[in-house]
Amino acid sequence: MRSAALASLALVLAAAPAMAADRFPSKKAELEVTAIATGLEHPWSVEVLPDGAYIVTERPGRLRIVRAMKVGEPITGLPELFVGGQGGLLDVALSPDFSKSRKLYFTASIPGDGGQGTALFVARLSDDEAKLENVEKLFAMNRFTDTTQHFGSRIAIARDGSLFFGIGERGEMDRAQDPQDHAGSILHVGTDGKPAAGNPFADGGKGLPEIWSIGHRNPQGIVIDPADGTLFTVEHGARGGDEINAPKAGSNYGWPVVSYGKHYSGAEIGIGQSAEGYELPVHYWDPSIAPGAIDVYRGAMFPEWDGDFLVAALKYELLARIERDESGAIIGEERLLAGEYGRLRDVKVAPDGSVLLVTDEEDGRLLRISRAVTP
Repeated sequence: MRSAALASLALVLAAAPAMAADRFPSKKAELEVTAIATGLEHPWSVEVLPDGAYIVTERPGRLRIVRAMKVGEPITGLPELFVGGQGGLLDVALSPDFSKSRKLYFTASIPGDGGQGTALFVARLSDDEAKLENVEKLFAMNRFTDTTQHFGSRIAIARDGSLFFGIGERGEMDRAQDPQDHAGSILHVGTDGKPAAGNPFADGGKGLPEIWSIGHRNPQGIVIDPADGTLFTVEHGARGGDEINAPKAGSNYGWPVVSYGKHYSGAEIGIGQSAEGYELPVHYWDPSIAPGAIDVYRGAMFPEWDGDFLVAALKYELLARIERDESGAIIGEERLLAGEYGRLRDVKVAPDGSVLLVTDEEDGRLLRISRAVTP
């Protein structure tokens, strides 16, 4: 299936109109950046379809196909969304059997009793790609409020098909320490939206059965390393304290009791940077870079990056490559494309090993990073 997808991608790119590419040096390879699409309104997520086309979400509530560098009309059939502040249509993820089932998942903020909150949906993309069919709400957080920030929420699909996704603490930070509240948590559900096997609070006594881990501020990036199945998240801190975490079942990642950041007022957060019973991050940034998404590089195009984290950043408008050694330990950071393209919201390693980015701008773009070839 992978070889067929790569062949289809090559055909799509060969048929696409040529566009000028920018070149940038990096420590280990010269990069070529091509704008695959422009005119997207605050794009939030991108996935590669089996034939090499792209499916992109726009936060104001549109889902589109990009094929041969042309942006299609909005796909109909989305449910009612809450669009405002940081809310709207968020992540999209293809089911592992998409080529047969045409099933996809997406997260969004939706209206409900008490205000708005984060929900997870499943749907089928119609054969003509014009609409979503059989749209079903699999999950919605248990307490909606009228705040308009920290909805999360990206999706990572495990090897068994179960779904991990994050929800922010909705700007009400103490909710992240309540295991009876979905806010500020990483959630783990099956394809039916019910709690997945192996969750730490399966009986619901000490925590909600969908919860995997708590103490998260606003996890807007989540990925499972295809090499070993390790789950990673990237999360917004406050003033400093953006984090990469490796959430483990039943663990507490500290917010707002411990943090490497400070409140925007400059006041201290909680009791310090660490305390017994709270997990430390794998990596943190101070000052913040405002991370939008994370992926683990496993691809053929840039073998020098194998195992490195790629983190899209909004504040400094850059792609951070976090170098890891063979043991997985972080040994350095390279900042790429700083200030060149605007706020980078999503990052995705494509099947051919290129890297896809979307820019969270009113006139947003879908970008593709490939290895520059010397004439």
